[in-house]
Amino acid sequence: MNWVLDLDGVVWLADQPVPGAAEAVARLHQRGDTVVFVTNNSYLPLGDVEAKLAGMGIEAAGAVVSSAQAAATLVEPGTRVLVAGGPGLVEALAARGVVTVANDRDDVDDVDVVMVGFHRDFDYERMRRASTAVRAGARLIATNDDATYPTPAGPIPGAGSILAGIARAAGVTAVVAGKPYAAMVALLRARLGASGTVVGDRPDTDGRLARALGYEFALVLTGVTSAAGVATADPAPDVVADDLRTLVAQKV
Repeated sequence: MNWVLDLDGVVWLADQPVPGAAEAVARLHQRGDTVVFVTNNSYLPLGDVEAKLAGMGIEAAGAVVSSAQAAATLVEPGTRVLVAGGPGLVEALAARGVVTVANDRDDVDDVDVVMVGFHRDFDYERMRRASTAVRAGARLIATNDDATYPTPAGPIPGAGSILAGIARAAGVTAVVAGKPYAAMVALLRARLGASGTVVGDRPDTDGRLARALGYEFALVLTGVTSAAGVATADPAPDVVADDLRTLVAQKV
């Protein structure tokens, strides 16, 4: 069986593991199931994500798929991309053979694409440069449009919040690559095939991804969705569990 596991809000909250997540993944591996970790957070390079999971007792070598990888499929090798994002996005674009341009220069009229992802050093000048490049003719692509990410202290602004400022200033609508959009769906379909279960904490991303793939949607309550929010979840989940450990115990 194929399992697509979200990370933020399912496996961890920032740097804190969700209790029982490592045990649940180990149980799936022992059964011979295929487990892929799919994250809309494009900030970290893949090796760092794998190392973070390993530090929590979860084997994930070669099993992480990020919105940065999905976004990179939307540009051709040799494209000049102004990166309003973190090192994970730069890594994915370099692997694609793209020429990356740092968002710290004013001569931005020679780029083909502005690509936006999560980064904590976003500020007015970075918004100005990125939106100026788009107004000059560059395409606007985003790794994802999540408004927030869950943390132990509560939600923090996500890549979608950064994107909103750039898109509004540029007067355009971005093409979005990550969950639940077409580029991510295509990556997962090619890798996993026609059936599986998506486990997530956000109906608007994880649930819609499951529907686009034709997979089961399992909602866990360790991230942004509370028990009170289940009744209004759209799309409605096929399964609801308190956490990943409880979900796997129910299904395996």
